[in-house]
Amino acid sequence: MEEKRKALSARLARWAAELVLVFIGVYAAFWLNGYQQHQQEAKRRDQILGSIERILREGIEGGRKNTVQEEREAAEFQHALDAGQMPPLQPFVFITDYNAGDLATLLQSGGVELLDVETLTALRNDESVIRWGLSRIARYQKLSDELIVPNLDQDISFFYDPVPRKLRKRFEIYPDALQATVKFAHDLDRTHTELLKRIQAERRH
Repeated sequence: MEEKRKALSARLARWAAELVLVFIGVYAAFWLNGYQQHQQEAKRRDQILGSIERILREGIEGGRKNTVQEEREAAEFQHALDAGQMPPLQPFVFITDYNAGDLATLLQSGGVELLDVETLTALRNDESVIRWGLSRIARYQKLSDELIVPNLDQDISFFYDPVPRKLRKRFEIYPDALQATVKFAHDLDRTHTELLKRIQAERRH
């Protein structure tokens, strides 16, 4: 009887040990799977942030170069206008490669789940500035296409009232359009820079 009890105790001890080993094995497998998934997510997150950072750096650098030219053109036109001159009007053209779908695609590829809330907020603020600015610029370009472009062969008096040497009412939007372009450039530089700092901070964490 004593031997049976010892044998049963030995079997129970062996089963308990096997159960512990199985538990440890399963737990280790789950842990390893979770670790690998975490590593993959971290790598994907850094890829997304790195891509946005590169685009922002290029955008800020190119934008600042264009802003210098836009500021000069706007200032020269306004200075001539204030001096009583009648500077010629040029077609108002604004070219951009911005595509709202680019950000949406990036976020749908995992950005929403992987990026910090603060970074997503900064991204959407930046996009809001872009869309609002482009909407305003598009309005000026439409007016330019309708009012200025078809009349480029007209005499300067078509655009100005020669006596007070001021723009006629319907062309007063032209210096406004130049200033709007400059303001848009500064707004973009500000939000791009803020977003870049936010992304760099997240990548360091």
